[in-house]
Amino acid sequence: MGEFKKLNTKSYLFKIILLFLLSLGTSIFCLGFGSAEIDFTEIINIFLGNSNSAAVKIIYEIRLPRIILAFLVGGGLSVAGAVFQAILMNPLAEPYILGISSGGAFGAVFSLLLGLSFIGTQALAFAGSCMVVFLVFILGKRFGELESNVLLLTGVMVGAFFSAILLVLVTFLDSTLRSAVFWLIGNLSLAQNDSIYYVAPVVIITSGFLILNGQKFNVLAMGTTSAKRLGVNTKILVNVSYIIVSAMIGSIVSVSGIIGFVGLLIPHICRLIFGLDNRIIIPASFFLGAAYLVIADTIGRTVIAPSELPVGAVTAILGSPVFIYLLRRRFNSVN
Repeated sequence: MGEFKKLNTKSYLFKIILLFLLSLGTSIFCLGFGSAEIDFTEIINIFLGNSNSAAVKIIYEIRLPRIILAFLVGGGLSVAGAVFQAILMNPLAEPYILGISSGGAFGAVFSLLLGLSFIGTQALAFAGSCMVVFLVFILGKRFGELESNVLLLTGVMVGAFFSAILLVLVTFLDSTLRSAVFWLIGNLSLAQNDSIYYVAPVVIITSGFLILNGQKFNVLAMGTTSAKRLGVNTKILVNVSYIIVSAMIGSIVSVSGIIGFVGLLIPHICRLIFGLDNRIIIPASFFLGAAYLVIADTIGRTVIAPSELPVGAVTAILGSPVFIYLLRRRFNSVN
């Protein structure tokens, strides 16, 4: 099967465990940062139940839910980017490019215009994402199958259309304008702690399913014709992957707004480190993406504390130069 060798189980488990510990350690480390810094020793004592300080409330009611949400959102976005790039065989494919994030933001801003609660905002954001998924899915087909170039162009155009409508909606907002802008940039501070119970099952189950199908994505990378000869139903694989990944993005956008560069950048970094095997790229993207967004969100809420920067702005500032560097490095290596 070309460059995809037989999976070494010990090596695979070692990498996955190492990445998990990296993301977990990063999350615990970031618990100490905020408007009030908390020593690492104090954090350990809090988890062991040996502390009665005011920091207990800060950790359990404010920072820990926020970090768990950032972990899930970062992991989900990165897995989505890795899978979109695999099924469309295009390194630039990611939720924002395909218009899914714009659809979710449209629903969220429309709910703000209607004066709905956060639950209503979540519902309309998810509905907006699903609407874009449906449009792109229908318009992106060619001869009954999803065609990567058609799908990407359709996603860009549909995303641009909803972005234009968003600008129109924003002009009708007054006191909620700041919240709308935060949705457009991407921000975790607007989400409620209960959002974890909504996002976690979707992200974990969807990511698990996609990880288990990593080998099929490897076969798909050999070309549709070769994949069919090897027994992979490419039509079902691509359609199902596109739909469930899009549903996951809809649930993420409904609580976080548009967070760019995570789904685009992290899979590229993983391929640079681990190669092209999707059996390791997809889980690696989850854990590295989770750690990346936890760090980005921590920077956003500490750099100008007690105020904070939207995490979407931080990921763009950090991600854009890194992605340009990776592109130039790949281009120079080819030449």
